[in-house]
Amino acid sequence: MLFKRRKVLVDSERMTLRLPQHSDYRNWAALRHNSQSHLSQWEPAWAADHLTRKAFTNRVYWAQRAVTTGTALPLFLTLRQSGEILGAVTLDNIRRGPAQSGTLGYWVGEEYARQGYMREAIEALSHYAFSTLDLSRIEAACLPENVASRGVLEKSGFKYEGVAQSYLQIAGRWRNHVLYANLRGDRRGEPAYVRRTYAQSAHQ
Repeated sequence: MLFKRRKVLVDSERMTLRLPQHSDYRNWAALRHNSQSHLSQWEPAWAADHLTRKAFTNRVYWAQRAVTTGTALPLFLTLRQSGEILGAVTLDNIRRGPAQSGTLGYWVGEEYARQGYMREAIEALSHYAFSTLDLSRIEAACLPENVASRGVLEKSGFKYEGVAQSYLQIAGRWRNHVLYANLRGDRRGEPAYVRRTYAQSAHQ
């Protein structure tokens, strides 16, 4: 399945999740730079050109191609009122056919952490993936000691499934990761606002 439009928008309570644009470069680079010590402990080592305009331009073009081919959905978290960039969430490695699944990745700027933004974004994107993209399974992985990331996944309906040995290189070292998944058929894994809708319907 190809995405019908390049201009994909996913709304949550406080944010609009949208594709990156060339005009985002300065704000994105500043947010990543200011959050580097916060993010680098959880991410693969940054390339030497990570924060350059050229690298960001390539990132924008990759996002456009990925959406056109239906292989990934890379979105920036932006405040609806101001348009301010808070972080990013990507549904990558979208697989169709018998799998109907994708892999979730995400980050949020240090100044916006612990304010519920990432949970809100993950819930909104999961709902979009299940209801609009017709996926059946969303997978995610994080370092075992990343308590904040594990917490946001669990609060967003993801269930622990096990450990993957030497899953990714983080800060230059191969690291084990804990694996989580959210299933469309698992009512417990639905976003809170979807569960409220079911509850309201049941009492009408």
